[in-house]
Amino acid sequence: MLRYVMPVVIGLVYVGLNSFVPEPHRRRLNALIVTGAGAAYISGGGFGLWELAFCALLVAVGYAALNSYTLIGIGWLLHTAWDVMHHRRGTPLIPSLHDSSFGCAICDPVIALWCFVGGPSIKDLYHRFSRRRAADAGRPAQPVTVTP
Repeated sequence: MLRYVMPVVIGLVYVGLNSFVPEPHRRRLNALIVTGAGAAYISGGGFGLWELAFCALLVAVGYAALNSYTLIGIGWLLHTAWDVMHHRRGTPLIPSLHDSSFGCAICDPVIALWCFVGGPSIKDLYHRFSRRRAADAGRPAQPVTVTP
């Protein structure tokens, strides 16, 4: 059970920690992180020179993603596919932790989903959902003042 839950928790912690980074630095930092994630498997060499090709692909995606959360999310989904391939081949991200690529393949889509909604901070997410809940309840999101 923990092998499924902990990667989701790690992804949510990642999102929470990113809330402390102000925009536009948050977007740029995430573009750099997804670029670096492309190099995570190079030392293992599970796919030989394809490891370098994947790294080059994520460098290109990361550069284009400097101004786009959508491209950052796409980069995380590409990394998810790479994680799955490594897990199936038996060449995990951390050699001493057999399921590390499996966990990364669960964690990465959590981060990608956050990127696809624009990479908001926890505070922004709270305000977005509390306004939506108020509108769904039939009352206005902002207080209404009536003057005689």
